[in-house]
Amino acid sequence: MKKLSRREFLRLASNSLLGLGGLLGLGGVIRFLSYDMDPAPPSEYDLGPAADFPKVSRTLLLHIPAMLIHDNDGFLAFSLVCSHLGCTIEPTEGGFECPCHGSRYDKRGLVTRGPSRLPLKRLRVETDESGHIILHMS
Repeated sequence: MKKLSRREFLRLASNSLLGLGGLLGLGGVIRFLSYDMDPAPPSEYDLGPAADFPKVSRTLLLHIPAMLIHDNDGFLAFSLVCSHLGCTIEPTEGGFECPCHGSRYDKRGLVTRGPSRLPLKRLRVETDESGHIILHMS
């Protein structure tokens, strides 16, 4: 076997390290590009029979997050995502309050105290032919 000179050894070592770095970088890029995204949340939810929601009631739906209100005019729903920075708001006796920055909303989702300027997002509520409440997120 031929004895390597210092120059040849350094060239071989640096080329080997550069090749290894390139392969590691390529592996990272491939892993990044092959990442499986989480599935999108459903755009509608079947909440069950309308009879399960008595008149003049407020039902907290934490898995959505939303509030379903059944009053004398029918069903109404609000998203419980603050329109300021997206925190999950909490229902209170007088309406809703954001625990992150203190925004307050009345029972109809309108802003009563900032920093939020926009009302709560109102969600579409329908009753299907079988009598189930369908909540649409869009």
